[in-house]
Amino acid sequence: MEKKAKGGKKEFVGIVKSSKMDKTIVVAVENKALHPLYKKYVTRIKRLKAHDEKNDAKAGDRVRVVECRPLSREKCWNLAEILERAR
Repeated sequence: MEKKAKGGKKEFVGIVKSSKMDKTIVVAVENKALHPLYKKYVTRIKRLKAHDEKNDAKAGDRVRVVECRPLSREKCWNLAEILERAR
């Protein structure tokens, strides 16, 4: 689910898959798209590394991430907010 945040930056909502790194989380963003030939819905998963300054997010949380400048080789997303905590 892609939206445009302030200043034309992309933002996604996804599930935290890993929070084992320091100040970094791995977020899985799911996208369902109709296959052009077979007319079935295909689930595509995009894994993003996002910066979590306070180490708040844990695995299973539903979060919103926003695009930012590159912080490392693979990390160019910031944790905007935690929408729902894992049970």
